[in-house]
Amino acid sequence: MTDSDALRAQASRTRVSVDQAAVVPGHGMDELQRLWTPWRLSYVRDPDAVAAGCPFCRLPGRGADHDAESLIVHRAASVFVILNAYPYNPGHLLVVPFRHTPDFGALTSEELHEMADLSQRSVRILRETSGAHAFNVGLNLGTTAGAGIADHVHQHVVPRWGGDTNFMPVIGKTRVLPELLAETYTRIAPAFARD
Repeated sequence: MTDSDALRAQASRTRVSVDQAAVVPGHGMDELQRLWTPWRLSYVRDPDAVAAGCPFCRLPGRGADHDAESLIVHRAASVFVILNAYPYNPGHLLVVPFRHTPDFGALTSEELHEMADLSQRSVRILRETSGAHAFNVGLNLGTTAGAGIADHVHQHVVPRWGGDTNFMPVIGKTRVLPELLAETYTRIAPAFARD
């Protein structure tokens, strides 16, 4: 029996206090399970990343000739689609306006409509190229809401499959991704060109 199994067994036999609830999965102040992603904190707080400037401005600013190495799979008039460098699942895309703004309310009608259109297109392409069963699509507006890059609005399109969550990220502090980013790029970028 692992330490984690022992902790769960003990928690199921005893009343768990509020102080202990934070460390016993499934025994919090509510019945929700928590998925902790501590490996992302180093990225969120990385001073070198801050010094390098906004990646959503810097990467497309390198020009279309560098899109493959920048992981940009599609460029439109006011918005681009890029693979998340820290994906939750293979094919995790970000739909991003070229214009730097942290304020969703400041997006122009063109930017807003193009983000919606490209998010819809991303879902269609990911379904075609990866056979995803479902999707999480959404915005994290501000650091408190979970945005890793809060100063530049972006929308996540995350493909999901039945059973795609497992113990590795939580217990092993390891995310299991069955495909390298370069392979994901090679699979998805041509689909945007055809679509």
